[in-house]
Amino acid sequence: MSSNLIEVRIENNVAWIALNRPEVFNSFNREMALQLQTTLDDCNTNSNVRALVLTGNGKAFCAGQDLKEVTDPELNPGFRKILEEHYNPIIQKIRTIEKPIIAAVNGVAAGAGANIALACDIVVASEQASFIQAFSKIGLVPDSAGTFFLPRLIGFQKASALMMLGDKVTAPEALTMGMIYKIFPIALFEEEVKTLAENLAQMPTKAIGLTKRLLNQSMHNNLEQQLKLESDLQIEASSSNDYNEGVTAFVEKRKPEFKGN
Repeated sequence: MSSNLIEVRIENNVAWIALNRPEVFNSFNREMALQLQTTLDDCNTNSNVRALVLTGNGKAFCAGQDLKEVTDPELNPGFRKILEEHYNPIIQKIRTIEKPIIAAVNGVAAGAGANIALACDIVVASEQASFIQAFSKIGLVPDSAGTFFLPRLIGFQKASALMMLGDKVTAPEALTMGMIYKIFPIALFEEEVKTLAENLAQMPTKAIGLTKRLLNQSMHNNLEQQLKLESDLQIEASSSNDYNEGVTAFVEKRKPEFKGN
């Protein structure tokens, strides 16, 4: 599954996906964006993958769009193609894959890189990580669903200020404002992420996927629609093998062994 710009390994039902352009802080060019989409599709259909971790090689998570690509007349695909063929499909895949996706933000996450991280189900950061809505610094507007997720995570006023001013948000600040789930020390970062991901991979994947679907729909459903969907998906979850295992393990007072179906 690995390619030169996206590194992938699967261990203990976890797909570790690393953006691999460390020399440019893992900024996206067309090739890397398309390779990431293929990787996400492969993980979606691979029954051995029950959780995904998205991170970056080197010092950065992702610095967003590679500006050298958009300023080179021979390479520039144009912003419409960049958004419609690169970033928008990545965000849609992250949200529609019914498996938990962790963004392990190891360093700076800027522009589209920050917003791709925030689209993931769980965002954890090393203590040296930072988040920057860098778009206004070069006369652009936020993309990659930043204007959708960030106000919902931290509130309209704070999101508006961060997007207009382009302030750098440190990992502790991001944690305090509710942008991310947890911070881990640099020395323990990989091990803590591994523990979190492998725990998720051993949980009832079917139920987690349905929970993700509920959260997606809650963004625009009214109360009546959401209650109806909860009922429908609870019935679906209750027919899973994992539900039967969970109930049986509870009655037998043992740890359940979920298979993800």
